[in-house]
Amino acid sequence: MSYLEEQGSMLQGPTVVERESSLLDDLVSKFEDRTAVIGIVGLGYVGLPLLLRYSYAGFRVIGFDIEQGKVDKLNNSESYIEHISEKSIAYARRNGSEASSDFSRASEVDAIIICVPTPLNAYREPDLSFILGTVEALVPHLRIGQVLSLESTTYPGTTDEELRPRIESKGFTVGEDIFLVFSPEREDPGNPNFKTRSIPKVCGGATPACCRAGIALYASAIDEVVPVSSTRAAELTKLLENIHRAVNIGLINEMKIIADRMNIDIYEVINAAATKPFGFTPYYPGPGLGGHCIPIDPFYLTWKARQFGLHTRFIELAGEINNDMPQWVVNKVASALNDRGRSVKGSKILILGIAYKKNVDDMRESPSVKLMEILRSKGAEIAYSDPHVPVFPKMREHHFDLESVDLTTEAIESYDLILLATNHSSFDYGLIQKHAKVIVDTRGVYPGHLHNVVKS
Repeated sequence: MSYLEEQGSMLQGPTVVERESSLLDDLVSKFEDRTAVIGIVGLGYVGLPLLLRYSYAGFRVIGFDIEQGKVDKLNNSESYIEHISEKSIAYARRNGSEASSDFSRASEVDAIIICVPTPLNAYREPDLSFILGTVEALVPHLRIGQVLSLESTTYPGTTDEELRPRIESKGFTVGEDIFLVFSPEREDPGNPNFKTRSIPKVCGGATPACCRAGIALYASAIDEVVPVSSTRAAELTKLLENIHRAVNIGLINEMKIIADRMNIDIYEVINAAATKPFGFTPYYPGPGLGGHCIPIDPFYLTWKARQFGLHTRFIELAGEINNDMPQWVVNKVASALNDRGRSVKGSKILILGIAYKKNVDDMRESPSVKLMEILRSKGAEIAYSDPHVPVFPKMREHHFDLESVDLTTEAIESYDLILLATNHSSFDYGLIQKHAKVIVDTRGVYPGHLHNVVKS
C-alpha cells in the first residue's frame, strides 16, 4: 500500500471488520461484567423464569409484554404463575428489574430475548403471528450493538427467512450491526430437578460473530451453553427433542390400547421393561398430549418438510395416535357407565385434574379440556377438581363457567363417574377410591384390578 493509499485508508476510519469486532467485544464485555441490560419479550412460563434468572445473575432486566395485567402484577411484585414465588419477583424488583408494555424501550437494552407463543392455525400449519408481530414492534427501536435471540419453537429457517430480512430492511447488517441468534427454550414447569440455570442452552447464530454474542449472552446466566453451527441447526434441535417425546408417547399409547384389549396392565409391563439397564427408556401413556410443545411442534417440521418434497409419515402417525387418545378415553367412560346401566347423557362426571401435567397450573393444550368438551357434547354434566386451577381460566378456544370442586366425601359420592385425567400429588386417592362409584384412571395411579377402577 502506498503512502497516499495508507493515508486515505486512515481517513476512511475503521474497516467493517474492525467495527464489527469492536462492537462485539464491547457487547461481550458488558455480559461478562454484568453491565448489560437484558430485555425479555413475553413474560409467560418461559420468559418470566428467564427474567428472574438474569436478575439473580446480577443484571438489570426489562420484561416486555402486551398484557398490561401481567406488567402491573410484576411491577407490584405479584406472581401469576403458581410455581414462581412473589419473593423471587420482589427480589428482581429490588435489583432494578421491571416490566413494561412500551416496546419503544427496547432501545434501552443490550440483549432482546423473544419468548412468545408459536401455535398452529386451524389447518395445523405454523402460526408465526406472535413472532412476526413482536419483531415488527421491536425493529423501529433496535440500535447498533444489540443481540436479538429468538427462543420460541419454530421450523428450521424461521430466524434466517423471517427475522433477518425484517431487521436488515431497516438498514442494519446482521453479524455487523445487530447480532441474531436462535436458542430454543427448554423450560419444564414444575420439574424440581431442573431449573433455568442448570438446563444446558443450545445456541446457533446467523453468523459466527452472532454465535459468539449469543454464547456470551447465555453463558452469563446459564451453567452450560452448547453452540451449534447455525440458527437452522438450533431450530431443528428443539424440534427433534419434542418429536422424540411425541413419537415415543404415541408408541406407548398404542401399546396401551393393545394391552387393554389383551387385558394386560400396561403399567406393569412398562415397569418391568424399565428394569433393563440399557436400551430402554420408559414412557407413560395418558389421555392425550398436553403443553405448548409436544402436541404442536412436530407439525412445524411436518409443514416445513413438505417444502422439500418430504412426507413425515412416522411423525404424522404418532400425531394421529396421540390426537385420538381423548376419544378413546371417552369410549372407556361410556363403557364404564354402560356397565352400570347409565349412559353418558345425563351422567354427572367429575374430571380430576385439568392442568396438562401434574402439580402445575399450566392449561396449555390440556387433554383434560378436550375430554370435558367431548363429554359435554354428549350430554354429560361436567365438573372438575384441580387445586392448581381454582377457576376455569379464560382460553382462546375453550370455555367452561366452572370452579374447582372440593373433594369431600359427599362430593365424591355425588358423581356417577370420576375421570382421573391429571394425577396431582395433592389428591387423596384413597379417599377418592373409597367413595367413588367408578373411576376411569388414565394415569395408572391405581394398581392392579380394583373393583371400581377402570384403567384407561
